[in-house]
Amino acid sequence: MTQPRLQHLPLPLFAAPMGIGGLGLAWREAARGLGAPGFIGEALLLLATLLWLALAGLHLARALRHPGALAADLVHPVRAAFAGTVSIGLMIIAGGLTPYAPGLAADVWLLGVVAHLGIGTWTVRGLLRSPKLAAVLTPPLLIPLVGNILAPVFGAPLGFPALNWMLFGLGAFLWFMLQPLLLYRLILGPALPAALRPALVIFLAPPAVGALSLAGLTGGFGPGPLACLGLALLMAAVMLSLVGDFARAPFAMSWWGWTFPSAAFASALQQAARAHPEPWQAPLLWLVLLAVSGIVALVAGATLQRLLDGRLLVPEG
Repeated sequence: MTQPRLQHLPLPLFAAPMGIGGLGLAWREAARGLGAPGFIGEALLLLATLLWLALAGLHLARALRHPGALAADLVHPVRAAFAGTVSIGLMIIAGGLTPYAPGLAADVWLLGVVAHLGIGTWTVRGLLRSPKLAAVLTPPLLIPLVGNILAPVFGAPLGFPALNWMLFGLGAFLWFMLQPLLLYRLILGPALPAALRPALVIFLAPPAVGALSLAGLTGGFGPGPLACLGLALLMAAVMLSLVGDFARAPFAMSWWGWTFPSAAFASALQQAARAHPEPWQAPLLWLVLLAVSGIVALVAGATLQRLLDGRLLVPEG
């Protein structure tokens, strides 16, 4: 990769291992509850880990050779929010490692938590330092601020009960504060740019992930997780009604916003179904899992095509 092209490596590309890893976790759940082949989920989690490592190496080289480019990303009103995908990717890697190397998984998880708290602090600092236009309030802001709600999904099996509850509370309270602001901006305008419209699916992530986290923290899919899943079902229905709008949006890294929230929703549905089984559930769960797999394949294919034809590593706009 030549230096000029490396300069334009998108920071939001870290959403790719996040989405692929989320799909891997959904397939791991399917291996437990639906009899899916176990190697699919593990292979996807391995791919997500390798992709995260490759992107981390490339961005390190980018930071050393083009520090101004990275600095510009970290103050950009939209791209800066995707810094949260870096640390969330570490948490997902920890989740993939847990069955095989729990000690290493705990270390990686703690590193991801510390990094995410640092990114969240940087984000809030940036929001408070000077007045912002309403256009800055976009769904990707949920990633660095509400992403802490994801930590217990992977941290609960590793221990750290007090820390996991604190992280869940932090993510949940920030979600309660931020979501009304985002909805206010979306309802009253200005309208989201067309390329950012697929990022609306990020609204599905907090309730879906909140259900998974509460299930891990409370030891089962009881009333709290079910209440979160109810909101996730509503958001999923809304997003499904907007699929036509998303499909007409020009390709951008925001397309990866479809992937992890959808995968987390599939995982939450599967865990809820195992706790509250009904005969009709299996076909629906398979349909959701295959649909999410298709979304990830579509977005990954579009990203790879633009990399191969030279349209990915170019200046934005």
